[in-house]
Amino acid sequence: MSCSPSSSSASEDEDEGMDSYRKGGYHAVRIGDSFSGGRYIAQRKLGWGEFSTVWLAYDTRSSGFVALKIQKSAPQFAQAALHEIEILSAIADGDPSNSKYVVRLIDHFKHTGPNGQHLCMVLEFLGDSLLHLVKYNRYKGLELNRVREICQCILTGLDYLHRELGLIHTDLKLENVLLLSTINTTKDPIRSGMAPILERPEGIPNGGATMNIIEKKLKQRARRAAARISNRRASMGGVGGVAKANRSLDGIDIRCKVVDFGNACWADKQFAQEIQTRQYRAPEVILQSGYSFSADMWSFACIVFELATGEMMFTPKGGQGFSEDEDHLAMMMELLGKMPRKIANGGARSKDYFDKYGDLKRIRRLKHGSLEKLLIDKFRFYEIDAHEFAKFLCPLLDFEPENRPTAHQCLQHPWLNVKSLNQTEVKSESGVETVNVGMRNLHMKGGK
Repeated sequence: MSCSPSSSSASEDEDEGMDSYRKGGYHAVRIGDSFSGGRYIAQRKLGWGEFSTVWLAYDTRSSGFVALKIQKSAPQFAQAALHEIEILSAIADGDPSNSKYVVRLIDHFKHTGPNGQHLCMVLEFLGDSLLHLVKYNRYKGLELNRVREICQCILTGLDYLHRELGLIHTDLKLENVLLLSTINTTKDPIRSGMAPILERPEGIPNGGATMNIIEKKLKQRARRAAARISNRRASMGGVGGVAKANRSLDGIDIRCKVVDFGNACWADKQFAQEIQTRQYRAPEVILQSGYSFSADMWSFACIVFELATGEMMFTPKGGQGFSEDEDHLAMMMELLGKMPRKIANGGARSKDYFDKYGDLKRIRRLKHGSLEKLLIDKFRFYEIDAHEFAKFLCPLLDFEPENRPTAHQCLQHPWLNVKSLNQTEVKSESGVETVNVGMRNLHMKGGK
């Protein structure tokens, strides 16, 4: 679970529901509730996940705002929290200057409530997720210079985790990278000048935070459904549908941090074979041929592609006679070329998907292309930008994990230190000059 003010690791169309507010489940929090002997005071809910809820809280000792993550109380959730605390403590201890672009653990403690004893983590307050940033930008893809800035932050974090700590994140995705501040300044308690709530407001009954949850959930679903219908009409050019222009990202701090270490592991102490969210999953994980830091680098490449294009690199689906895994492997080979036979046949699950020649058993006809061609033809990148961007990404998508560059090596890559031409002057057919037109808005070959 991230500590974003606007993102949730579960579906955005649902709240956590009342059912899990029971023995072994969530702790019911009310605005103004205090924790850890009165040090932290709950201000508002930021989000929730399968294991926990996250609240904006005021730290009376430091006079600052923090993210308070409250784990469910059942033993399995407490065990997961202890593991995450161990990981986060190591991260904080190794980065006293808080300069490695990884979320910082400030404190942890136990809190006893009606549903049991809950492990709580206090994390620095961060802003919106990269997923929220992509949505805010209407899935148009960010300017490459902004993508570079984000890459620098993520790679700095990964280099620290991999090279200095020996940690594999195992679940890198847009939701698990948070901006240092919120896109909407009114949601940032510091920039908005929010006055902290120091005691429970009058008139809120016991359990007030959960009393009206069903009514609130129904209203949220109705609003989101209406918004989805409206957006779908607009994107399809339906009645009243007008294509929306790009939003300006001027003034938004693009710096970000890697978060959510609930599934992280030490490289020499792995505990799960199936890691990573589907769309960001590396081929060696699908084939169960073992994984290491290079699995994170594959996920990183998928993130970078998504930031630059607004679309996921791989969105596999099962079909008649083949599985989601097989479709995923087929998509990889269509974009990146045939998988080397030693890789295709080197995993515990290889025989489920490949024949002895390294060909897929059930998906025989592949439409081969290239990353560079895709960037030019579909996403309208300039040829030079597509070429240089593909030179940065393709090594990270090598089917042989040991061939992928490390985060440290990526930080030295020339692409990260080049500025793209983002704006130009063009003239319309009528001769009227239009200034500062973003390259991605031009309906011609080129992009950024």
